[in-house]
Amino acid sequence: MQAIQVISLTLLSVLAANAQVLVAGKCPKPAVKENFDASQYLGKWYEIEKLPTVFQKGQCSTATYSLKSPGVVGVLNRELLANGTINAIVGSAKAKDPSEPAKLEVSFFENSPPGPYWVLSTDYTGHTLVFGCSEYGPVHAEFAWILSREPTMPGETLFELRDILASAGVKVNKLTATNQDLAFCSAMEQ
Repeated sequence: MQAIQVISLTLLSVLAANAQVLVAGKCPKPAVKENFDASQYLGKWYEIEKLPTVFQKGQCSTATYSLKSPGVVGVLNRELLANGTINAIVGSAKAKDPSEPAKLEVSFFENSPPGPYWVLSTDYTGHTLVFGCSEYGPVHAEFAWILSREPTMPGETLFELRDILASAGVKVNKLTATNQDLAFCSAMEQ
């Protein structure tokens, strides 16, 4: 039992040191988009804001979704790192339960457990709000992304999406803006 506590404490220390948002208690269970249609969700999305994560360190971040096979969405996440290189990762997402299509699980590595990717809100053509949460004993790690079909988002829409997160108990003061400046991000378009 003591070994498990040491491993858990080490994992939590690594997550905390890398600016992951850790919160005491169980994961919140916010409402998701009703009648979510993955086919309308496909295409390119620009990251506008996110909760910091241990696995995402760059700017100019985008997510491109494609139909991989029936019920499976292909995922391509890209970001521009500080050293000027482009970091990309490919994965797939699918609904664990077809009766809850907005509660996707995304996998990037073979034999690794999928992570939650819940679509809380989307209009398919302008914005989407994604939430995920993983429990680690007495704490949980929260993930949130506000995405847009364009590199910018109207302030009113951004505030509405933040309000949805806040009503679920997510610490919106921890959201960080992603640089999507066209001149800065031009390397991503090459």
